[in-house]
Amino acid sequence: MDEERIKVYLEFLACPKCKGDLVYHKAEKTEGFVCPKCSLLYPVVDDIPEMLIEPAIPLKDEPSSKG
Repeated sequence: MDEERIKVYLEFLACPKCKGDLVYHKAEKTEGFVCPKCSLLYPVVDDIPEMLIEPAIPLKDEPSSKG
């Protein structure tokens, strides 16, 4: 997805769960918009963000180093 489109999406989209701001994230196999408050990734499929709570991907917390 090109940078101009990402900027437009970030300007207008909000997390459907908490209405908070989103951050664009691109990894090796996934790209989408992340809500830091809800720890959900809303994936981009065929250059279209899927902004639905049910198919959102929960982000896993880092494993604890406590033994």
